[in-house]
Amino acid sequence: MADTTARVHDLNLYRQYFDLVAAGTKTIEVRVKYPHLADLAAGGTIRFRIKGTDETCDVEVKRVTEYPDFEALLDGEGAAHGNPTATHDQQLANLRAIYPPEKEALGALAIEIQYAADVAT
Repeated sequence: MADTTARVHDLNLYRQYFDLVAAGTKTIEVRVKYPHLADLAAGGTIRFRIKGTDETCDVEVKRVTEYPDFEALLDGEGAAHGNPTATHDQQLANLRAIYPPEKEALGALAIEIQYAADVAT
């Protein structure tokens, strides 16, 4: 029998984005399409951690959509879902400051998330 238990992905997140996730206002997480995220799918769990701390926040993955790059992702998903406090252009600049061009060239993932505390209610 196959194991149907969804994997928990442990990912680091900057404080500013962690706080938006914990508040339930950030509903799209953007990541580069790294091989270790290949099995990320609806129904799975992401445990975000602020690097260097014990603070964590679990979210349920609702959907994963692939895009060729960050600009296409922000255009397709709407910038407000990734960071309601920044414009499209600000988010694009922030993403490109985090990920160099060779990483963006791998493709981008829009991961629709729901904060676990919201799922339980």
